[in-house]
Amino acid sequence: MGLAKLGNYIVQSDARNFDGIYGEDAVVGLSTQKQMILTKADLDGVNLVSYKLFPPHYFAYVPDTSRRGDKMSLAYNSTENVYLVSSISVVFHIPNESSLLSDYLFMYFNRPEFDRYSRFHSWGSARETFSWEEMCDIEIELPSIDIQKKYVNIYNAMVANQQSYESGLEDLKFVFEGYIDKLRKMQKQESIGQMIELVENRNDSLKYGIDDVRGVSIEKKFILTKADMSGVVLKPYYIVQPDEFAYVTVTSRNGEKISLARNNSGKNYICSSSYIVFRVSSVERLLPSYLNMYFERSEFDRYCRFNSWGSARETFDWNEMCEVKIPIPDMNTQKSIVEIYNSYLKRKEINEKLKSQLKKLCPILIKGSLEEAST
Repeated sequence: MGLAKLGNYIVQSDARNFDGIYGEDAVVGLSTQKQMILTKADLDGVNLVSYKLFPPHYFAYVPDTSRRGDKMSLAYNSTENVYLVSSISVVFHIPNESSLLSDYLFMYFNRPEFDRYSRFHSWGSARETFSWEEMCDIEIELPSIDIQKKYVNIYNAMVANQQSYESGLEDLKFVFEGYIDKLRKMQKQESIGQMIELVENRNDSLKYGIDDVRGVSIEKKFILTKADMSGVVLKPYYIVQPDEFAYVTVTSRNGEKISLARNNSGKNYICSSSYIVFRVSSVERLLPSYLNMYFERSEFDRYCRFNSWGSARETFDWNEMCEVKIPIPDMNTQKSIVEIYNSYLKRKEINEKLKSQLKKLCPILIKGSLEEAST
C-alpha cells in the first residue's frame, strides 16, 4: 500500500441542464457538513440551463474556501436522483471503482484533516479557492478494495441506523403538527394578553452578578451574554425567575426570527432592562410550557416579523405580544400536547448527536482501514 494521486481515479464532469429537464426542485446547495441542502439562493427568474448536473454517486464541491469557517462545502450524492448545483461548483466522479470506492472517498473527505488540507492548499487574493488541480494532486493511501468495503459497510450501517431514527422523528413531527392544526380548527383562539403580565423585578440588591447574566437567542434559549460586561452596573437588570419569559422587541436583522426564551432552568437569571420580561398570570388556564411551545414554532416567528413596526428598526412591542391568539384547550390536553412536543425535541436532539457521531466516525474508520492494510 503506497501513496497515489487522487487525480488518477477521479474525472471531472461539466454536464449542464441545457435541455431544461430539471427545475428548481432539483437545485441543491453544498454544506460544510458534507451534505446536500436546500439551496439558499433566490431562484426567482433564474435560468437553470447553465446549472451543472449532479448525478447519483457523483461528488460536488465549492472551490471557494474563504469565509466558511475553515471548512470546504462538499457533498456526495448517495441517492438515485439527479440534482442541480451552481455552475461555480466542481462536479466529479470515480468512473472505475476497482481501486477506489466512492463511499470510501466520501469518508476520506468527511474528516477534519481534509478540511485543514483544502484550506492550507487554497490560493487567491480577493478569495481563496481549492482548485480542481489541487484536488487531483491529493496523495491518498488506498487499502485493498476488500478492506475498503469492510469499513464502508460499517459506516453505511451506522448511516442507515441514523436515517431510520430520523424517519421516525419526522413521523412524530407529522403527528404533532397534525394535532396542532386540528386543534386550531376546532378550538376558539384567544388573545394571550388576558393571561400574561409584565414582570419588572430589578436586581436592586445586587444579589445576582455577571455569572447570572443571560441573553436570549433566536433559537428560543437563554444563552451566555455576548455583551462586554466590564464596568456595567447590574442594578437595573431584570430578574427572570423559572417559568418566566424574556424577549427582545427588535426583530430587524434577526434572520426573520424573534429572540425569545422561557426560563426552564430552575434558577434565576438576570437580563438587560431593554428586554421585556413577562409570565403567565392565569396558570390555571394556560401552561407556560404550552405557551412556549407556540413561541418555538416557525409560524410565531413569521407572525412577529409581519406585526413588527418601525422605521430605523422594526419592533414587536408588548401590545403586539398581548394580541397574539392561540387555541387554549383544557389543561389535560395542553399537557398531552406538550409531552408529544417535548418527546419530539428530545428525539431531535438525539438525532443530532447521532449525526455528530457519524462525522466523528469517519476519521476513525479511515485510520482503522489503513492500520489493517499495513499489518
